[in-house]
Amino acid sequence: MHGRGGQGAQTAAQILATAFFREGKYAQAFATYGGARRGTAVSSFIRVDERPIRLRCDIENPDAVICFDASLLDGKLLQGIGENTILLVNSTLPAEAFKELGSFNIFTIDGKAIASRNGLGRIVNSVLLGALAGFLNAPGFENLQSVIKDMSPVKINENLSSCRDGYVLARKFKGVA
Repeated sequence: MHGRGGQGAQTAAQILATAFFREGKYAQAFATYGGARRGTAVSSFIRVDERPIRLRCDIENPDAVICFDASLLDGKLLQGIGENTILLVNSTLPAEAFKELGSFNIFTIDGKAIASRNGLGRIVNSVLLGALAGFLNAPGFENLQSVIKDMSPVKINENLSSCRDGYVLARKFKGVA
């Protein structure tokens, strides 16, 4: 997950790891960032496995990447992404606008509009988590909703609605009701 400080990328990784853990998986979440201030680049990583996770390094070949801010799309972020990798970008632009970046599964979602419509302003993490769960069909949606409810410090209903809207939109993209 790549975003800017204040967008919720670090919190999103913790929520996602917790959701997978509650489903009996082993999960590891960690973040890297420069200066700890709003607006600086933040990268959060999550590993999930059926067995204990012993690796303690960056993820070089991700199965999925969430980009909270399209201005962060560069060679470093895209390094290691393969043709089967899902790249979920928070953007008002259609996925075709990013096709020159490579031959992988690119999906765009206007997370800011969804979050704003649900009373969250610019905080898009719940929207993007719902969309990721919709694309991956994991973690389970009800479980993810439960974790968001437990871990949201404020605006619980707004976060739950934003997550649901992201999930429903992703399922429509995939052609699944």
